[in-house]
Amino acid sequence: MRDTSLAAFLDGAEPVILIEIESVKGSSPREAGTFMLVSKDGIWQTIGGGQFEYMAIDHARAMLSGKTVADSMDIPLGPEIGQCCGGRTLLRFTEVNDTVAAELKERLEQENRAQPSVFIFGAGHVGKALAQTFSLLPVSISIIETRQDELHDLPTGVATHLSAMPEAKIPSIPAGSAVIIVTHDHALDFLIAKQALARADLAYVGMIGSKTKRATFAHWIERESDAEASVNLERLTLPIGGSTVKDKRPAIIAALVAAEVLHAFHRSAAPVESQALAFHP
Repeated sequence: MRDTSLAAFLDGAEPVILIEIESVKGSSPREAGTFMLVSKDGIWQTIGGGQFEYMAIDHARAMLSGKTVADSMDIPLGPEIGQCCGGRTLLRFTEVNDTVAAELKERLEQENRAQPSVFIFGAGHVGKALAQTFSLLPVSISIIETRQDELHDLPTGVATHLSAMPEAKIPSIPAGSAVIIVTHDHALDFLIAKQALARADLAYVGMIGSKTKRATFAHWIERESDAEASVNLERLTLPIGGSTVKDKRPAIIAALVAAEVLHAFHRSAAPVESQALAFHP
C-alpha cells in the first residue's frame, strides 16, 4: 500500500510549496489555517477544491518553476472564477525547507493528539467495517477483542487490545470518547454497556441489536439493581445506526453509526486533547 502520510510527501526528492488559507471573509470551502502541499507532480490534501484550488496549485507550480515570486493570492469566490461561495480568501505560499517541514509535522502531530477517540468493542464483521469507516475520519480508533484470531485485517493506525475482560477497559477510556459495542456475545455486550453508562463523560455509547435487545438489557439492569446505570439508560443508542435505513450489511451499519458518532462529538464538544494517551492496554 502506498504511503500517503505527510512525512512521506515531505521526504520526497522534489521541492514543495505550502499553500495555507491565511484568512477568510464570508463563506469559503475551508476555514482559515487549512493547508495543502504542492510539488511538481503531486499534491497532498486539499484547501477546498474547485477553480479556487486549481488557481492555487497553478500559482504554487509557477513558484516552483521560477515564473513568479508572489507569496500570496487574494481570491474572491464569486462568478468570475466559476464559484458561488460568495466569500474571499487570502492564500499564503511558502517554500518548504527543513524548518517549515518540522513545523508542519509537529502541527499534524498536535492535531492528531487532539482528535476524539472511538473505542470499538468487538472485531467481527461489523467491528471491522466500523474500523474501516472511521479510518477515513479524523478520529483515533481502538478495537478491544477477546479473540486473538479476530484482530487482523484492520486498517493501518488502528490500536488493538486483546482482553479477557473488555469491560475492565472502560474506566481508562478518555472523557469525550465514543464507545461502540459490537461483540459476539450479548452477555458481554451488557457488561460493557453497564460500565460505559456508569460514566457521564462519554460522548456516545452505542450497542448493536434491536428494540427487543434494548428491552432485554433494561430488564437485566433492573435485575442487577444498578440504579446509576438505570438512570443513564436513556444515553444508550440501541439499535445503533437508527431505523430509517433498513439495511443490515456491515458497511451500511458502519456508515450510519459514523454519522451518529460525529453528531455526538459535535454535541459533546468535550476536551479530548492529550487525554487519549491515558488509555493503557
